[in-house]
Amino acid sequence: MRHTEGPLCSVDLGARTTDTSDIDHVLESYIGGRGVATKLVHDRVPFDADPLGDENRLVLAAGPMQQSRMSFTGRVNLTGVSPLTNGLVSSNAGGFLSRHLVGTGYSAIEFTGEADELLAVHVRPDGVEFEPVPDLEQAEIPAVTEYAESEWGLDAEQLVCIGPAGENLVRFASVMTTESRAFGRGGLGAVMGAKNLKVVTFAGDAAPDVELEFPSEAMDVHRNAATSDHTMKRQGTTAGTDYANAVEALPTRYFSEREFEGVEGINGDAVESKKYKKGTCSQCAFACKLPTRDEESGVETEGPEFETVMAFGSNCGVDDVVDVMKSNEICDRLGIDTISAGDTIAAYLMAEDEFGNVDLIHELAEQIGYREGVGDLLAEGTHRVHDELGVHDWTVKGMEFPGHDGRHLHGQGLSFATSNRGADHMYASFYAIEYPYVDKSKAMEPHGLDGKPQRLVEKENHNAVLDSGVVCKFSRDFIDEETLGVLFDTDYDHLQEVGERIVTLERHFNNQRGFDRSDDTLPFDIPGFPHALSNYYEIRGWSEDGVVPESAVDGVGGAAPADD
Repeated sequence: MRHTEGPLCSVDLGARTTDTSDIDHVLESYIGGRGVATKLVHDRVPFDADPLGDENRLVLAAGPMQQSRMSFTGRVNLTGVSPLTNGLVSSNAGGFLSRHLVGTGYSAIEFTGEADELLAVHVRPDGVEFEPVPDLEQAEIPAVTEYAESEWGLDAEQLVCIGPAGENLVRFASVMTTESRAFGRGGLGAVMGAKNLKVVTFAGDAAPDVELEFPSEAMDVHRNAATSDHTMKRQGTTAGTDYANAVEALPTRYFSEREFEGVEGINGDAVESKKYKKGTCSQCAFACKLPTRDEESGVETEGPEFETVMAFGSNCGVDDVVDVMKSNEICDRLGIDTISAGDTIAAYLMAEDEFGNVDLIHELAEQIGYREGVGDLLAEGTHRVHDELGVHDWTVKGMEFPGHDGRHLHGQGLSFATSNRGADHMYASFYAIEYPYVDKSKAMEPHGLDGKPQRLVEKENHNAVLDSGVVCKFSRDFIDEETLGVLFDTDYDHLQEVGERIVTLERHFNNQRGFDRSDDTLPFDIPGFPHALSNYYEIRGWSEDGVVPESAVDGVGGAAPADD
């Protein structure tokens, strides 16, 4: 099976020391990216670690596909214990970082400990350098980029960094790269902030230990991505906004409604009308990103994507794409997850009866990033503040909901409940087989749960492999199961086994932190949900309470013990 090559680089921020270790036994079993990072965190982070304490670790990892020139491979994975959910979370970001990370020669880089002052860490093939950066205290993301260019001669694509939100421990703070690309979900930016780690830079041209020769299928994928006239090339993920609205799957006014009368002002056409050039990720010919600009107001950003259109548009009662663009720009500048931020602000708008008040929305987003005024409360996330606001708790495991409403898409609803990350649509991407316009050949009726637990298990396993590759999930129209097996030099059944191990390890880690069936709940009812959840556990080989047996995690690709 094709997997990442290279040692693990362990960076102790408190001691300002580094160590490299051979983790071939992990790489061979878990591919790279999310799989390898999950195994390392599972085995090296105490089960009772405080997400914002020095025992938590952040693991940044690429995969074997980052050593190819294939489209859909410009992504990197980041894993740690989430201050938002209190469970293990993996997030991945696109942009142009991935090849710079590979160029350092490491298969993964982990950060532990806590620095006594704000640091930059420079990762190179010949070692790691620690540099105090007091001038970057509370610096916003563009200012960090400018500093890196002027002081270090580095581009935005060679950085991962946090903005004020990360330093101020906003529980849904993002880690940013390439200036506008986010490791968004789960608040790993706050983990960086707690460690006093402002920015990490990458440079080098180290070759992998083993030359990877990719099959012709990789070039076929690249060619098809380049020549496709897919609507996402024009409108990104917002291409499905009208459809979601038409089938009542577009959360509106803090989930109190499911269709938005102002959708034409924020849909794919509206976003495309502000798009002024193409945007893409490293090596990708699909180019589905959305650089947008409004000449009249001067607002310029990358996006908004569908989830931001939902969170800051329909869910906040906003029907002007420029206002949503402004919200997107604020979040990217401060380093905030747009989904959690938009939903939490929507909760506040419901409490205050202020839906559609765009000035207030933008003010709240700024206040969240700096934890000023009511923003200090909202920075805790919806789960922790809903009682004080007097609104319903629209989260799973403490994570705010994206779009693709599970009250219409019942399999996606089940997926929100079972996801180890919490309410996250990309954990299984089940919506893609309940929206017929996405994949007609494999579409399932959106209502009902018959047959869906088995498909959900397969989808979760599949996406775990993609996140380990690391391969973009929007490759789904270009990489089928057979091709995926060829790309990883194995058969698809084996990849399903790898994905199952990853999901099981995540669940086991969370079980040790107290998670069980009682956390796999939804703020709405789906007919047949309890039975389908039990069926899901049975297929996974877990207990009726959603607990992984110890026998399922013993002896598979054991990670090297932590030095400390």
